[in-house]
Amino acid sequence: MSGVSKGKGFTGVIKRHNFSRQKKTHGTGHTERAPGSIGQASDPSRVFPGMRMAGRHGNSKVTVENLKVVKVKRENNQIFLKGAVPGANNGIVVISK
Repeated sequence: MSGVSKGKGFTGVIKRHNFSRQKKTHGTGHTERAPGSIGQASDPSRVFPGMRMAGRHGNSKVTVENLKVVKVKRENNQIFLKGAVPGANNGIVVISK
């Protein structure tokens, strides 16, 4: 089953990539939810492509497999599923075998 996941807007690295937060005390300042270091120093002097950072989260195509079909009502064109169906309520999903 494929659908468009719920959009969560611009989120930080903790919500988006499951980073752990830093300590609240011992001199860290106000950087508890900051990602920390993102690269090396003088060599290679750049940030590698694909570095996980904050940004737009959700609102992308998601495919969920192995959902159970509980019931089918042909008169109302309804299919009842058990499991995590992607997307918001009343969203459009594509069911494929």
